[in-house]
Amino acid sequence: MAELIRWFNEVSLKDIGVVGGKNASLGEMYSNLGSLGVVVPNGFATTVDAYRLFMAESGLDDRVGRLIDSTDRQDHEVLEKVGRDIRRWVAGAPVPERLVDEIGAAYQELTSQAGEAMVAVRSSATAEDLPDASFAGLQDTYLGLKGADRVVRAVRDVFASLYSHRALDYRIRTGHHEQQVSISAGVQQMVHSQASGVVFTIDTESGFEGVVFITGTYGLGELLVQGSVNPDEFYVAKRNLAAGRPAVISRTLGTKTQQMVFGELIGSEVVIEDVPLAAQRRFCLSDQEIEELARQAVVIEDYYGRPMDIEWAKDALDGRIYIVQARPETARSKDDRGTLTRFSLDEGGTPVVTGRSVGQRIGAGTVRIVHSPREMSRVAEGDVLVADMTDPDWEPVMQRASAIVTNRGGRTCHAAIIARELGVPAVVGSGNATRLLADGQKVTVSCAEGETGRVYEGILPFRTKVVRLDHMPEPPTKIMMNVGNPSRAFGFSRIPNHGVGLARMEFIINNAIGVHPKALLDYPEVPDKVKAGIEERMAGYTNPKNFFITKLVEGIATLALGFYPKPVIVRLSDFKSNEYAHLLGGTVYEPTEENPMLGFRGASRYRSSDFSDVFSLECEALRRVRGDLGLDNIEVMVPFVRTLEEAESVLEVMAGNGLCRGEDGLRVIMMCEIPSNALLAPRFLEYFDGFSIGSNDLAQLTLALDRDSELVADLFDERNQAVKELIRLAVEACREAGKYIGICGQGPSDYPDLAAWLVEAGLESLSLNPDTVVETWLHLSGKKE
Repeated sequence: MAELIRWFNEVSLKDIGVVGGKNASLGEMYSNLGSLGVVVPNGFATTVDAYRLFMAESGLDDRVGRLIDSTDRQDHEVLEKVGRDIRRWVAGAPVPERLVDEIGAAYQELTSQAGEAMVAVRSSATAEDLPDASFAGLQDTYLGLKGADRVVRAVRDVFASLYSHRALDYRIRTGHHEQQVSISAGVQQMVHSQASGVVFTIDTESGFEGVVFITGTYGLGELLVQGSVNPDEFYVAKRNLAAGRPAVISRTLGTKTQQMVFGELIGSEVVIEDVPLAAQRRFCLSDQEIEELARQAVVIEDYYGRPMDIEWAKDALDGRIYIVQARPETARSKDDRGTLTRFSLDEGGTPVVTGRSVGQRIGAGTVRIVHSPREMSRVAEGDVLVADMTDPDWEPVMQRASAIVTNRGGRTCHAAIIARELGVPAVVGSGNATRLLADGQKVTVSCAEGETGRVYEGILPFRTKVVRLDHMPEPPTKIMMNVGNPSRAFGFSRIPNHGVGLARMEFIINNAIGVHPKALLDYPEVPDKVKAGIEERMAGYTNPKNFFITKLVEGIATLALGFYPKPVIVRLSDFKSNEYAHLLGGTVYEPTEENPMLGFRGASRYRSSDFSDVFSLECEALRRVRGDLGLDNIEVMVPFVRTLEEAESVLEVMAGNGLCRGEDGLRVIMMCEIPSNALLAPRFLEYFDGFSIGSNDLAQLTLALDRDSELVADLFDERNQAVKELIRLAVEACREAGKYIGICGQGPSDYPDLAAWLVEAGLESLSLNPDTVVETWLHLSGKKE
């Protein structure tokens, strides 16, 4: 007699053909990973024989097969009607008595074990969640169910979901014949989700494998997957988890305006309610909980031997974190690791819409604002699909889009997951794209500029470059990168490189913090408008000082981890007074200078009593990254050191703040960007471990030019003989002293001939803009792309 029910402890991955991919994975984890700390709620699964028994006894197997065989599978409207008819037949068919009895008995046993009558019923298709069958979530999920009768109806609904339009369309595209596909229903103890979300054991945008990426929201996770809420996001460093060090290296607070919770009324298993503002402004998980979740995810990844896509829930009753689903990650892990494809706009502009970037690609086309799947026929091949949000019913139309833009959703919502699968750029969580964009408008959607996706007016020209990473020749000198935006570190790390020659701290302050540090230190004794802005920005952090230090730590740590163990040279903040004034509250603290370029900046600030309390925060952030997090590939660079006295003084101030040159291998580099630095190079090198040539400022100060002035702009050229002579002096001094000498200025990125001259002059490294690394690398190696 056919087996209709199996408990999770009776199934494993070898049973995918019996209980489907999802249930087989749950059984594998339930049986084998509990002792390693992975917590999976118990449950049971109906087998494919149960589905076949249902279809046979109802007479639907032959009826359904004949209808599908006679259907034009390329006609989406006809296919949708066929699916609708089959689902109606399935929903109206009686469930075999034997199956009803076995589900009822298993349900009673499960609820008596758990002491809880509530369960979740999820689909598990035999073609879903396989490494080469990636469109997970093609069938339905039912949450918060009570009573055997309700569970039986949900199981039948799962059977019907095998014939949804999206599931039929998927099987046609992937070549899965109807006779090859069957379905199982998983019945699992329900977690009372205080918070829930999705974990990827890989960075979903770049494919970087050194992190666990977690998204989370309050309540049940369905709103997150649907894209109805913008969730919290966290990155966890795997190497830190393994070493027992603090491991959360990035936090982004989502809006989390709504949550799905269990309903109290009969007939309403779940309801959607608003989240109080105070809760919205807190992260849904503590750092300890984030690390615990990441540990479970890494155990699962190690067991399966591949990157994983995992759903989790935190129980409100016992506070434990449970794993409720796990499947192979199928987008980034299928990438060709031997090639790198990069997209770049030829020209920019002011974006019409911004949101979370998905896909690291660029697409362009005609806007089609679609309000429901019933309007799918309006979207032509190559259009830009714009919607409030999407769910699995939208998949057939998403395949035709050149780009996708949604009002709601985070980077693990349905729209984001499917966009990655399709290789289509998506901007999610934009807030108001359906209002700001017009149907028929021509736009360009760029997800190639970091974590922020941008929608520009018009069809903008862009370039695509494919690089064979496994055929790069050995360059004559080290090629490093200038990186400002930490959110691009994981992607940039795939470009051939020898580390980061310039990481700009001011980029982190400007973009992740946005407030003058003195205003944060003086809070709450600041003007009301500034106070309100600070409170909005620091939501999720304990106090303004902690906010400043922690955001710096997050940015620096992300850069360090992305390139570890290669060196990452972080330049201390080099804002000029007019640039500091542009930060929130900055006008209160900054002087008005006639020429800020030559004024209160660099080392002069760090040793000033007016700025020492701020500088101590920068030092503390660097100390934590190197010390607490163990990312000792961070080196520190001091900019704009005018005199030997400043050199000596700034090192004393740094040491007083826990950054001692030479301690725990800390190297301190000086920006060589003032003529005095080159002229007195041997003396300056007594205080530093080497130089990095700042060719922009060095050329400006050598030639007495204001490079922002159009009147003399044509005279600005880092290749000027006087500039070269100063560089030569610096190089000779460094080589004589056996110390580091590199360059991080714009010159070698713009001028291949200058790059070649610098190599001849004896520089140890050239640090270039990421978009010029491959070209310069090949040029210096004597090869063409």
